[in-house]
Amino acid sequence: MPMISVENLTKVYPVAIKDPGFAGTIKHFFQRTYRSVTAVQSVSFAIEPGEVVGFLGPNGAGKTTTLKMLTGLIHPSSGQVTVAGHIPFRRQRAFLQQITLVMGQKQQLIWDLPALDSLRINAAVYGIDDRDYRQRVGELTEMLSLEGKLNQPVRKLSLGERMKAELLAALLHHPKVLFLDEPTLGLDVNAQVNVREFLREYNERYQATVLLTSHYMADITALCQRVLMIHAGNLIYDGSLEGLLERFAPCREVSIELSYPRSPAELRPYGELKQVDGQLAQFIVPQEKLTHTIAQLLADFEVVDLKVTDPPIEEVIGQVFQLGTRVDATSNGNDQAVSPNQLPQGKVSDGEFIEDRQPRGTR
Repeated sequence: MPMISVENLTKVYPVAIKDPGFAGTIKHFFQRTYRSVTAVQSVSFAIEPGEVVGFLGPNGAGKTTTLKMLTGLIHPSSGQVTVAGHIPFRRQRAFLQQITLVMGQKQQLIWDLPALDSLRINAAVYGIDDRDYRQRVGELTEMLSLEGKLNQPVRKLSLGERMKAELLAALLHHPKVLFLDEPTLGLDVNAQVNVREFLREYNERYQATVLLTSHYMADITALCQRVLMIHAGNLIYDGSLEGLLERFAPCREVSIELSYPRSPAELRPYGELKQVDGQLAQFIVPQEKLTHTIAQLLADFEVVDLKVTDPPIEEVIGQVFQLGTRVDATSNGNDQAVSPNQLPQGKVSDGEFIEDRQPRGTR
């Protein structure tokens, strides 16, 4: 049974319309008119126990709205959702004890008190006895490298230490499902690495299910085998990062170092020339021509070094969002880019988006 099951999830907000000027204000006060804004439209997916799934989308795509519906903070307009066997918006105690929501721009720790005081409050709220409380705080403190920091007022902790303490507070009750909304927001590189390592270790140790949103692609590539992509409220991709690269980056970057400089005119016949800098040159080469192109370069030039890489994943993701493309993995390689505006109303796709594996969830 999936830990998270979502079927045709939709959220529509009524937004008041106000005409400009004083007359518009008076009319707005006595007789309001509304328009409907669809934040999330017919989203369906399922996440198995222990999975770590990245949830990607540009600002305003519907990520946070979806997380809030999954945690029961807002009621969906339509659709069905179950998390850990519970319906989230009922906010039952048994459900709340199995989930946690961490938002990088929000905090639950009391600013002027030591973090331990807030942790004791959390322990009381979740009914954790003293023995389990001490054991869990000790264990999580060691995993997060927070020894000696929890006795200090929260305002005196660095941003990275504060984020770690927020994670500790959110995980004190050992939730089965973690909803993480930008958990590394604003952290420096070292703090981001530490948080990622902790989340990976926590997932491996407790087999927790994690749904992670982040604009730092390093978070996604380090933690997630699978990604969901949402654009304008529509789910446009559900599958592996590797599958995403294969579909939207059918080319490779070939970087070579020559024994002496060559002109751009000499190099252009071997592929799309991205840049030339002295003895260094970089090409964009289609996957099907890669072997032939490398063989030609090695035969025609004195090559000191050669490297083949995938395009940066940030560029690939940005391209997908820019196009608003839906990926349908059921089409046997004959995919066509489809704008979400071209999809039938109330429908994301005719099939699952997952490459080379059994469909997840229900349709």
